[in-house]
Amino acid sequence: MLVRLWLKRLVSQAALEYVAARVGLSVGDAVVATEIRAMDAFKGLSGTFDREAYSFALSRSNQSEADFEGNVRRDISRSLLQGMVAGGFAAPDTLTDTLYRWIAERRGFSMLRLGEADLVTPVADPTEEELKAFHTDNIAQFTRPEAKRITYASLLPEEIAADQPVDEAVLRELYQSRIDEFVIPERRMVERLVYPDQAAADAARAELDGGATFEALVTARGLTLDAIDLGDVTREDLGAAADPVFAAAEGEVVGPVAADLGPALFRVVGVLSAEETTFEEARDTLAIEIQTDAARRAIADKVEMVDDLLAGGATLEDLAKEAGLTLGTLDHVIGQQGSATIEGYPAFRAAADAVLVDDFAEAIVLEDGGIVALRLDEVVPSAPIPFEEAREAVDAAWRADALAKALSARAIEIKSAIEGGAAIGSFGIVDVTPETARDGFITGAPETLLPAVFAMSEGDVRVIEADGFVAVVRLDSIQPAATEGEDADALRSAIAGQAQQAIAADAFTAFTNALGTEAGITLDQTVINAVNTSLN
Repeated sequence: MLVRLWLKRLVSQAALEYVAARVGLSVGDAVVATEIRAMDAFKGLSGTFDREAYSFALSRSNQSEADFEGNVRRDISRSLLQGMVAGGFAAPDTLTDTLYRWIAERRGFSMLRLGEADLVTPVADPTEEELKAFHTDNIAQFTRPEAKRITYASLLPEEIAADQPVDEAVLRELYQSRIDEFVIPERRMVERLVYPDQAAADAARAELDGGATFEALVTARGLTLDAIDLGDVTREDLGAAADPVFAAAEGEVVGPVAADLGPALFRVVGVLSAEETTFEEARDTLAIEIQTDAARRAIADKVEMVDDLLAGGATLEDLAKEAGLTLGTLDHVIGQQGSATIEGYPAFRAAADAVLVDDFAEAIVLEDGGIVALRLDEVVPSAPIPFEEAREAVDAAWRADALAKALSARAIEIKSAIEGGAAIGSFGIVDVTPETARDGFITGAPETLLPAVFAMSEGDVRVIEADGFVAVVRLDSIQPAATEGEDADALRSAIAGQAQQAIAADAFTAFTNALGTEAGITLDQTVINAVNTSLN
């Protein structure tokens, strides 16, 4: 795709250069000089054009000044020609209005979602014969994909962390160094409304005492609650305001109190009690951290040893014996993450995806500091899973399929009843959406819902189904696009702009295609293929 786009661009450039040369379109030296002087690549430390930087940059790219300036001249000429071709287009009013009416139209609808509880008769349990027939009829669903049978030798921090020694003194030092995590003082969530002087602050306090709301005072200052929110603060954060603020109850406003920015009113939004985790409570967590770090270091010390063993021809089995790694075997499906712990590591999955038969094993350092080496033993072809082995999955799939069919049938019954005059609400809880756009979002509904709704006529009733979703939908109203208002004008303007760009782009493409044909520009696919082959 990228290659085709690049080739298309080259052809367009060649076509524009052809017509520019034919009509004598070019620009003078002054225009070229102005363009070059504005290029950041040629500016010196002062931020202005530097002649030495210009010459140096061109010499490094093996270009002469004449060649570079000629390219710049052609670029400007092509841009001028492109502007003349693509400029001046306007979207027809009819097109803009048609698109606007389509985009801005709204729908109101009622939706009855059906679940198993809405069935008149529950889905019966399947017989053994039904399950076996379902397994046979849907064998592709119960077939193991092709997989790589991989043997690996690994050493993970979690496997040896518990064996690492822990120094009690080191634990206590770590606890003290991070005491702020474990001993959190009492805090307040506070809003601060600052005034320019004491008189203004006192007047605001009087208004508050007279019945004004704190929100009204904030609005009168031209502020928002977000702008005055101090968040989670301690006594030390509040300075002189600490005592009155920490003595106040949640929701109370204190002040005016002197603050760094001037006299202020403080509202206590929330009270957060002090929290303390003792050393004894934190000990196990800290010990695990220290042991895990020690395990990572121990594994890191073994990486060079593992590399040397593998370079000397050692097998994965040898690694298990000589380096203490753990052997394992799994069937890995390319591009998938299996249930094995080792497959949770992206580095392992990437190596397993890429490994080929006869590849030499190498040490791979995992994201958490672990290490693994692997080999491909064989490719296991895809194969059906025997019924007895797949029975649980078959049973679940059969029930899901049977439920979907039963719900679909029930939905059709309800649809017929509604069309016959029954109220949609008589069949269960109805979700009513009074208004939505084509690109709206309905929680828990499939993407196919709104396109279906917008294809309905007012009063229509339709059954809409998707994977795990069955609903009866009635279109209640079609609301035409608004013809007036700022939102309508803005949307119409945006549509017109996009239509204008699309028309201009199409015109330019048609122009360059015609020029390419007239100029006899062709692509030699044999040469292109040869170049691609040489690059690969």
